[in-house]
Amino acid sequence: MIPEQYLEKVYAGFLGMNIGIRLGAPVEPTLWTYDRIRNTYGEITGYIKEYKNFGADDDVNGPVYFLRALYDDAKNGLLKPQDVARAWLNYAREGIGMFWWGGYGISTEHTAYLNLKHGISAPQSGSMLQNGQILAEQIGGQIFIDTWGLVNPCNPTKAADFGEAAASVSHDGEGLYGARFFCACIAKAFACNDIMEIIQTGLSEIPEASTYAKVVHAVLEFHKEHENWRDCYDMLVRDWGYDKYGGVCHIIPNAGVCALAMIYGNGDFARTIEIATMCGWDTDCNAGNVGTVLGVMCGIEALPKHYREPINDGIILSGISGYLNILDVPTYAKEIALLGYQLAGEEPPSEVVSSYKPGEVYFDFELPGSTHNMRLSDSFFCTASYTTERAYEGKGSLKILVDRMTRGNQCKLYYKPFYRRDEFSDERYMPVLTPTVYSGQKVSMKLFLEQWNGWETLGIAPYIRTMSDKKEHLQGYIKLVEDQWIDVDFTIPDTDGDLIDEVGIVMEGYSIAKAKTLGFIYLDQFMISGKSKYSIAIEKQRKEFGTITPFSVDHGAWAKEGGQLSLMRCEPAFAYAGNYHSKNYKIKTFVTPVHGESHMLMIRAQGAMRGYIAGFDKENKIAIYKNNFGYKKIGEIGYIWSFGTTYELTLEAVDSNITLYIDRKKVLEISDNDFVYGMYGCGSLQMGRTLFGDFIIEEY
Repeated sequence: MIPEQYLEKVYAGFLGMNIGIRLGAPVEPTLWTYDRIRNTYGEITGYIKEYKNFGADDDVNGPVYFLRALYDDAKNGLLKPQDVARAWLNYAREGIGMFWWGGYGISTEHTAYLNLKHGISAPQSGSMLQNGQILAEQIGGQIFIDTWGLVNPCNPTKAADFGEAAASVSHDGEGLYGARFFCACIAKAFACNDIMEIIQTGLSEIPEASTYAKVVHAVLEFHKEHENWRDCYDMLVRDWGYDKYGGVCHIIPNAGVCALAMIYGNGDFARTIEIATMCGWDTDCNAGNVGTVLGVMCGIEALPKHYREPINDGIILSGISGYLNILDVPTYAKEIALLGYQLAGEEPPSEVVSSYKPGEVYFDFELPGSTHNMRLSDSFFCTASYTTERAYEGKGSLKILVDRMTRGNQCKLYYKPFYRRDEFSDERYMPVLTPTVYSGQKVSMKLFLEQWNGWETLGIAPYIRTMSDKKEHLQGYIKLVEDQWIDVDFTIPDTDGDLIDEVGIVMEGYSIAKAKTLGFIYLDQFMISGKSKYSIAIEKQRKEFGTITPFSVDHGAWAKEGGQLSLMRCEPAFAYAGNYHSKNYKIKTFVTPVHGESHMLMIRAQGAMRGYIAGFDKENKIAIYKNNFGYKKIGEIGYIWSFGTTYELTLEAVDSNITLYIDRKKVLEISDNDFVYGMYGCGSLQMGRTLFGDFIIEEY
């Protein structure tokens, strides 16, 4: 049965995982050791690095993207290893992002991926028989599974079964026991605030004779007679250290650290993730796993402010969809909760259903402390915080203190729907991105003014900012109304092929210096929705993260060439962009075949293994293919096309019809119902070169 405050605990658990990952990431092995961490940072009590924005990490990519197996293949709620394996193949760009591509036979995940690619299905893809015991028992068995615990609250056995099925894609033996242990712990934490009982629940889901169970019991027994966690760590090094377990990052030493951190953390969220980090070994993985358990157990109020604020409800991923890679934590918590209700066969609360809007931006500030990654441009004049003091509807809103602004002083309050390379401190997992908002969509919000001082009422101007020129496009100034909620809305204007990287309001003081403006603005129900109509000017794009904005590319050499997007490839290669949830729309661009027999546009792509492509095919033909883990031609006609000639191609998806136009004439149409939404893009099935012009996209 779904527990009370389920959504809030999911929110706390997912935030806890990401806080732990962010805390541990700067001191990951192998350069950082226990001694180096201790000698450099001493007792860790907060983040040791400030990130501009924290880039994607494999420890969050897996839990988010592999869970999508519940949408794609396990729709009946019965999860099989091959369901998750298909998510691996569909949502990863081969060799880039998602997880560590350390080489076949070295990285467990890379090895499993290549096994799957070459037809070895799960669970054999991760088995000892296929890969050997050492590779099968590395730490990845437990670091990609947190969300399987979150969607099975209070059901440790089912959570463990799901975790084992998911982990078996890449792991076996002790690796599977790690998945079972942590999924069971997370599920139990929804209804238990005793960490010892939670650990015992995790142990009940794995064999008592397993090495995983033995290392956890060793920590439990040591704790009975020793109060200092560092003494326990010394015991782990002596009896369970890396010198006794092969591979790059074995699960057993790290299982000991996780047990140590949870036991010696004594039910305190912050202390638990801090100990997990100070122990060294796989710091981000261990702190992330225990962060999920303690986040769920302790609840949202137990997550300290100094850990929550830098997260600011925003997570950046590095899967194949640039749209899904920009994740708002409260929105994602609702998505997880809805899956949890579905798996439990229970009706979700109406307020959760109504506030989850896939394909749209909707910030309702209902979850405690939520900020939805809203930002301020000037912390001197303004600060923002969650509040329950005032809300348009529901429980919460975002409160912005406007502190002594005078005429001409400005501060922006905004949402970031897109990021550039220079907005990250590192790029370990190369998080390719595509905007979450576009021209033609409607922005709406509720604003309330509580002004204490100032001769003039505070004013605001809605705006967007374009990426390439950093220009702020103001939509006209509006004077707020004291002590009253007002509606502010506008339609995002055409950006002439540029991308949008800020959407919000500019706040400006109107009062003279002797009567400085002081007061609060409250923001609620911030929404960006509706059909988009926009263009992508290739000349205005940038080559960053190994791709051309705003595309996420999989294989091929992509470049800008004379204002065109150039693709050179020796194998199938595609670029993906747009709203992942778009249904009925068309894309148009100019295509110039340079060399080779395949020059294609793509529509309703749901990843690397699902979608439709259409365009010039071999032997003077045009064709439409359906990609469903393999390309199958579903439409074809003769059409004489030539190299060096530029053609205007339009590909349209309306309901079940996929239609291709060349030079504005309908040339081929098919009907298929398998994929009703997805991204657009371009690419090729064969070796060669193609030039693509600017793109025009219109939703219906």
